Amino acid sequence: MTYEPFPGGEGAVVGIESLTLDGARHYFAFNYPSDLVLSPLIDDAGAMAEFAAEHFTQTDGEHDAAYWAELVEIADEESGLAEFENTFFESEELERGETTYHLRYLLGAACAWDSAVLKDAEVLAALDRLGLGHEWDDLDKCTELDGADAAHVVERYFDHIGELLESSWRTAFAPLFDR
Repeated sequence: MTYEPFPGGEGAVVGIESLTLDGARHYFAFNYPSDLVLSPLIDDAGAMAEFAAEHFTQTDGEHDAAYWAELVEIADEESGLAEFENTFFESEELERGETTYHLRYLLGAACAWDSAVLKDAEVLAALDRLGLGHEWDDLDKCTELDGADAAHVVERYFDHIGELLESSWRTAFAPLFDR
């Protein structure tokens, strides 16, 4: 399979992160300073190492696949983004609309924090009625609230993310978007 880095990813300094969905480990490139996911989800450790060697760098320059394989191996047991136990997800939970802050963060980072949903008049009016601001974090706060306005914002929030996600991310988390 051929993988391409996300826009702005070619040559970027990244770390390797991972998540587990339904018991299967998936890897991705993450740029920490910009809080951006810069690659598709890749479910093969060797393929991730090869992909990273071809497209990404570290602060000290380019490295071969063997170097990246060590970072992939570390990502099997550690995360620079969250407590490692927060990197495990189940489709059954997603089907029920259950998410965690870490998952919502990753999905936002995977769609480059696109804020077009914050230009939707109905979403903005609902946020106002909830006493919230008009920032990405305010959308996320609605996942913890009850009521019609919060439910509307959450629905639009996930519709928006689902429309923007690259195919491997969209496919992996389809139970969340196809409810």
